[in-house]
Amino acid sequence: MVNVKEVPADLLVNELTLQFQEMGNIEVPEWTLYTKSGVHREKGWTQNDWYYRRLASTLRKVYVRGNIGIQRLSEEYGGRKDGGSKPYHPAAGSRSIVRHMFNKLEELQLIKKTEKGRSVTPKGQAMLDKAAKKIMEKLAEENPELKKYL
Repeated sequence: MVNVKEVPADLLVNELTLQFQEMGNIEVPEWTLYTKSGVHREKGWTQNDWYYRRLASTLRKVYVRGNIGIQRLSEEYGGRKDGGSKPYHPAAGSRSIVRHMFNKLEELQLIKKTEKGRSVTPKGQAMLDKAAKKIMEKLAEENPELKKYL
């Protein structure tokens, strides 16, 4: 059985992004055109599908990190804040976006809220496993040594 942690993260996020776009029941809010990912950024996103990509990335991070809350996940999406002539300092990402992603994934029943944070539901686990298996099959066609993971 293929594990989500054995698949390259960028390929998994790309596959999940496509799945979210194909679902058709996810409405992208209007405010996504005008927002940026945190105080450490000067500009907003340049990718048109950033909303779906962030949903996919959030689902993967909840799986990998286990029970995780809004603050910890916003720190994952943070970066270095440029204070001009001052030294760089770490800055957390937008907690509002993380909260919105959690709410959307809970609506889709892919994650659930627990006492210790958010965790992946069996439906979310199945979605991640299918995507990981699909990616590993593609990689195994190119590299036969990877067939042992299937």
